[in-house]
Amino acid sequence: MSPAAHPAPDPPDSDEPLISVTVPVYRNAATLEELCRRLRAALEPLSTDFEIILVEDCGGDASWDIIRRLAAADGRVLGVRFSRNFGQHYGISAGLDLCHGRWAVVMDADLQDRPEEIPALYRKAQEGFDVVVARRTSRKHGPLRRASSFLFAKAFAWLAHLPYDPRVGNFRIVSRRVVLAFRQMREGLRFFPALVEWMGFPSAAVDVVHDERTEGRSAYTYLKLWRLAVDAVVAYSDKPLRLSVKLGFALSLLSFLYGAVLVFLRLARGIAVQGWTSLIVSIFFLGGIIIFLIGILGIYLIRTFDETKKRPLYIIRETTRDGHADAAPLD
Repeated sequence: MSPAAHPAPDPPDSDEPLISVTVPVYRNAATLEELCRRLRAALEPLSTDFEIILVEDCGGDASWDIIRRLAAADGRVLGVRFSRNFGQHYGISAGLDLCHGRWAVVMDADLQDRPEEIPALYRKAQEGFDVVVARRTSRKHGPLRRASSFLFAKAFAWLAHLPYDPRVGNFRIVSRRVVLAFRQMREGLRFFPALVEWMGFPSAAVDVVHDERTEGRSAYTYLKLWRLAVDAVVAYSDKPLRLSVKLGFALSLLSFLYGAVLVFLRLARGIAVQGWTSLIVSIFFLGGIIIFLIGILGIYLIRTFDETKKRPLYIIRETTRDGHADAAPLD
């Protein structure tokens, strides 16, 4: 994008940075320097008053050493290191808890989200939107990953009654009041896009280019994606429990009707009813359904139990500015 396409830089009339960029980092040592270089190039035409918050999620590579070096070279870069691996959406939460900007950008560190798209998101937000999401016109993922994302989006939208577009990820810009509202929601099950959608602030979408992954592999295995999907459904929908009630009622009704037919055949027509095989099959079928429904209930119970502990969402081991912190700070 040419410089002429950028909106005019905001005047430095506030102590707050214009834009804070939150980036969860997990095994992204190969892309961090290039990411910060491109972020500076994209943000400086808007304002030189910005901050970049890199939240290192204990990936075990050289990411933290690189973050410390980047922060030492540019005071606008803040590095945050967790005490252990908490997960991507907790990293996003930490960055938003710590940011000070009038606008906040959330993006990944692997450079598939292009920093050059931030000015377009910011320009759209100036039209009166509190949330502007980056809608990927062509996702650079494999067909199985795209298909699973599509199925999850449809299932999640149906179960949670929240719109969910599989072309939209975490990459977006949000206003300060969205950030402040987000900080009030401290439930342990974190799914950033759904939390923002649930707030209901005015939102818009901008079509962006989604780049190929040039370094490393995605930290999200299919098992991790499945766990995230289960957590998201449990956090935002009680429909599985309601469906289990309907399923139980339907099976009871069918069993009653089938029993009535057998009684009628025996009494009215004298037909002897035999069928040990069908009986055993029915027992195993119903037993499997009962165990499955108990499992659904158990998931909800364990998540409720976890919420009652009121533990912090994450623990910060150290930052590049003060050296250490005991827990998640809030404004």
